[in-house]
Amino acid sequence: MAVKEAPKVSRYEQILQALAQMLEVNPGARITTAALAKEVGVSEAALYRHFPSKARMFEGLIGFIEDTIFSRVNMIIASDADGVRQCEQILTLLLAFVQKNPGMARILTGDALAGETDRLRTRVNQFFERLETQLKQILREAEAREGLRTQTTAGACANLMLATAEGRIRQFVRSEFKRSPIEQWDDQWPRLAAAVFRPAA
Repeated sequence: MAVKEAPKVSRYEQILQALAQMLEVNPGARITTAALAKEVGVSEAALYRHFPSKARMFEGLIGFIEDTIFSRVNMIIASDADGVRQCEQILTLLLAFVQKNPGMARILTGDALAGETDRLRTRVNQFFERLETQLKQILREAEAREGLRTQTTAGACANLMLATAEGRIRQFVRSEFKRSPIEQWDDQWPRLAAAVFRPAA
């Protein structure tokens, strides 16, 4: 019986994987194209055949983050879970994703983007704004559908939940990936939920 070969990774994907790995193993370090080319095992000219600039490489990773998170967010929204559970699942998804991909955590906090083009930070900002809008929409729809009530406006509550998750990602990066973003999350979510949602009548 023939053994199936693993699908080959394209050079494009190989470069992005190497960049993500370097962000993970060199916390705080700025990645140069020379170092990245050495990691991939190609010349700098070969890198630029796939990406016209280092900014485009970072954009490739940001695109991966967006696609991964929002494809799953859409699945959560389409599920039968109530509004509280959907908010919990989305925040847990984000925290579990950065735990599994520490290099991506550095991108989301802006740590890896220091000295890079402004459009990269703008795109990360847009990622979080989109996520916050999604949480806000869940709260508004749950109010209409389930009678769910929040302690303050849907916008303020969505912002508080996302700010908590962002703070945990920041701690993860600041600790050089030693402090897990999901550490004590199971204990903290019910307390956060109590601050956000009004008890059922």
